[in-house]
Amino acid sequence: MRRFRLTVAEGAATGQRHDSVGDRCSIGSQPGNDLHVADPTVSRYHCEIVIDGARAAVVDLSSKNGTVVDGVQVKHAYLRDGSLLRLGATAVRFELVHETNRLPASERTSFGRLVGQSRSMRTLFGVLERAAASDATVLLEGETGTGKTEAAEALHRASGRGRGPFVVVDCGAIPENLLESELFGHEKGAFTGAVARRIGAFEEASGGTIFLDEIGEMPPSLQPKLLRALEAREIRRVGAASAQKVDVRIVAATNRDLRAEVNAGRFRADLYFRLAVVRVSVPALRERPEDLPMLARELLRRVGADDDQLALLAAPGFADRLAEHTWPGNIRELRNYLERCLVFQDVLPTTDGAAEPVPAAAAEPAPPAPATNDDELLALPLPEARERAVEAFERRYLADLVARHGGRMTAAAAAAGIGRVYLYKLLVRHRLKTRREPTRGDE
Repeated sequence: MRRFRLTVAEGAATGQRHDSVGDRCSIGSQPGNDLHVADPTVSRYHCEIVIDGARAAVVDLSSKNGTVVDGVQVKHAYLRDGSLLRLGATAVRFELVHETNRLPASERTSFGRLVGQSRSMRTLFGVLERAAASDATVLLEGETGTGKTEAAEALHRASGRGRGPFVVVDCGAIPENLLESELFGHEKGAFTGAVARRIGAFEEASGGTIFLDEIGEMPPSLQPKLLRALEAREIRRVGAASAQKVDVRIVAATNRDLRAEVNAGRFRADLYFRLAVVRVSVPALRERPEDLPMLARELLRRVGADDDQLALLAAPGFADRLAEHTWPGNIRELRNYLERCLVFQDVLPTTDGAAEPVPAAAAEPAPPAPATNDDELLALPLPEARERAVEAFERRYLADLVARHGGRMTAAAAAAGIGRVYLYKLLVRHRLKTRREPTRGDE
């Protein structure tokens, strides 16, 4: 990775310099930035320099006074060698140098449930491998649907705490008045409805890892209490007279840039500093199109695709259609799309380049399979006899299964011990699936 140098050319910190050690560098007045500038006109986390191959870009982090590059105020802009960045009353000169930084890339192409062979994913795996060897707090950053939860669980499983509990708290899904109790627990009688003592997620995760998903949604009133848990590794149940120690590793995730939230006053700077001991960026799917075939194959396997359906990936143009789409919903969107492909058994490109499943034409129910008896089967070669017996049984089983559950596919799949997508696939194969609108019972 190409190295670069930042030198303060004007302002209170004139002459201060920073040489890059990775592919990112943050600039701001808050201690903990890569280039710390003690200037009140510079925001706590003002901007960030990002290297992508041979190019460098600056990203403004919703700073108060803005970021100006060579006389033009920008939110995101590419830099040239020698560009001058103005941040309030401070000017910083950007220079590319001839040396390079070697980023730690893993040789593996999977880490837990994460898969990928791109440079960005192997770099991610390398960071997670090193993070797993310590108990350091980790902050996972990335868009919704990129796999941050899978990264957190993989990190936990690969660590020395892997045999301990992995407890997930979605900070954005729990009402503010309940989140404190969810995290730290409460004593009996602490509030109306507290009829018994409750152990919180921090205590439940003792000896393991607590994963705080969507940490950017945490209300300001709870942030000081979380900061205490991070700093002292102790918590106080709601209504308790004293605090108690907890033995947990903390991993947090967010789809927001918490540095911009700090600048806006919505997130505590000291809490961000404690969370971002190790910052890990999970790349968006559009940033690693070369991973699409491998990822699609893995996702199809997880939803019960057989070899015939995996061959869909080799269909002319199918992989190209996947690469043409931007996948704004990331892996979650790709998985949903592939599941629909399995159900409808077909794909067709749309005008925006995305591949959309096309339902096959509704078919009349096939006539009942001819009855088979032992005498008929005994006259056939073993492979053919076995195949016909299994097919006849499977068809009768499925017809009875769907009838017993009134066409409710979720209930039928659960009773059969298979996934709903796999059940649809079997029904299509036996031409038992009827066209109907989903009911609430199917959801």
